[in-house]
Amino acid sequence: MPRYADMSKAELETELAAVRALYDEMVARGLSLNMARGKPSAAQLELSLPMLDVLDATADLAAEDGTDCRNYGVLDGIPEAKRLMARLLDDEPENVIVLGNASLTAMYDAMVRYLLFGALGSEPWGQLGEVTWLCPVPGYDRHFTICEALGIRMIPVPMDEHGPDMDEVERLVAEDASIKGIWCVPKYSNPTGITYSDDVVRRLAAMDTAAPDFRIFWDNAYAVHHFSADAAEQDTVLDIAIACREAGNPDRYLKFGSTSKITFPGAGVAAVAASPANVAEIKRHMSAQAIGHDKLNQLRHARFLDEGRKLAAHMARHGELMAPKFDLVCRRLGEELGEAGIATWTNPRGGYFVSFEGPEGTARRIVELAKEAGVTMTGAGATWPYGDDPADSNIRIAPSLPPLEELDAAMDVFCCCVKRAALEKILAD
Repeated sequence: MPRYADMSKAELETELAAVRALYDEMVARGLSLNMARGKPSAAQLELSLPMLDVLDATADLAAEDGTDCRNYGVLDGIPEAKRLMARLLDDEPENVIVLGNASLTAMYDAMVRYLLFGALGSEPWGQLGEVTWLCPVPGYDRHFTICEALGIRMIPVPMDEHGPDMDEVERLVAEDASIKGIWCVPKYSNPTGITYSDDVVRRLAAMDTAAPDFRIFWDNAYAVHHFSADAAEQDTVLDIAIACREAGNPDRYLKFGSTSKITFPGAGVAAVAASPANVAEIKRHMSAQAIGHDKLNQLRHARFLDEGRKLAAHMARHGELMAPKFDLVCRRLGEELGEAGIATWTNPRGGYFVSFEGPEGTARRIVELAKEAGVTMTGAGATWPYGDDPADSNIRIAPSLPPLEELDAAMDVFCCCVKRAALEKILAD
């Protein structure tokens, strides 16, 4: 197939007619496939079913420090769970607070605390005229939803293969004291799948900010979500805690993570890791909010994953299920769209998403066409603040949930929709 840019108008019209006929055939198939969110598949969830038997009627339900995990208490997590989550967050157990099942809740709570009470003695952000947050794009829609729900102004900053555009980030934070923080998904980022370079991490830690209480929300959601068990084929990210300490900004970061895509998303364990000063502040406010989280679930996870010692082996089994799906997506995109020269996409080594860039002005049309043909995608624009992708070009592909045969069928539809939208756009222009 020649590149669309090299085809005559007559050739483009002929190609469009063929693509429309193929699309009509796909609509007639009556498919009902969902690729809207990065959910683990049923096969992935089954990997953790043995965890449900860890605490049976004969199990010792006391933590190692003697805490009866059936009862009240232990605000910041039992010791075993703190060690597990410290491994996940690349930190020390004493810097970890173990929470409920969702890191998203922890991030929301952290933002609300700063709005109500400020950060380590600073003026409460909610009493300021405006609070602004930097949002690397394309990025994670649920991060943006937190800001929008709380009335926090968002400024998009572009991402490249190394992470956020640090020249732009440094310029913005140095001149605007209303900018209080930045969202970061540093490893296998959502949705691009890139991992921040050491230089980006160090610059985030060391940059001069007009706001003295600037915070980095470090959402390491995909910390152990490699496709390969071979360390040489896995990404690594520099520890933001060490970088901040070395830069003289030890309180700048909050690390977030959970076992949501490790065990059961609806019944996992979340945690935050931070500096001693931040940990003390968080616990002080938490004491009015909770007596303690689900310690039986913490104990179950700690024993099932052997406090993190079995984490690599467990995630290798996840990778065995995920890798073929990502291979399929990237192979099909290359086969169907590569020669046409109308799109680019990422090919990550871990995480949950492929970031797809179609022709400018076509993303909404592609998603609409796919839905009509029975394939539900993440909404176009979701990867930008306020759902507004100014180029209308980015689509997040989430291959994890469907079985391979359904994913293959979904990619048939998606590629056909991309071709149709691209041809319509070229001919309309």
